[in-house]
Amino acid sequence: MKKIIIGSLEKCNLPQLGIEDLHVRVDTGAKTSSLHVDNIEEFKKDDELWIAFDMHPDVYDIEEVVRKEAKVVDIKRVKSSTATRQRRYVIVTKIKMANKTWKIRLTLTNRSTMTYMMLLGREAMKGRFIVDPECQYRLE
Repeated sequence: MKKIIIGSLEKCNLPQLGIEDLHVRVDTGAKTSSLHVDNIEEFKKDDELWIAFDMHPDVYDIEEVVRKEAKVVDIKRVKSSTATRQRRYVIVTKIKMANKTWKIRLTLTNRSTMTYMMLLGREAMKGRFIVDPECQYRLE
């Protein structure tokens, strides 16, 4: 597969979560991608761990909140950008970029102090993209 050059900021869709044109910070220093969510609650479904969480499908309208559910595939201990250790739920969801759709692992966390609601990590880009840090929004 020929790799596509992307910039330090791009847009993506998360169709299973109902999010379109989400601005993401591309971060080659992060292994796993992360998404801002609020009010995470655990529950069991068919003897498996699931979570319910609130999210903002429209980054321009933070008043709009939707409740989503996802199966937990892992719980990771992550060192945040502020060097604090956090316990994060990991889900698998589809992402669409550059007219391609594939599944990614996504940690859910509170990113309210960050500029971008999502950080795109190395695992999601592997084999697909090369990052040019001088550029932004190359896929538009």
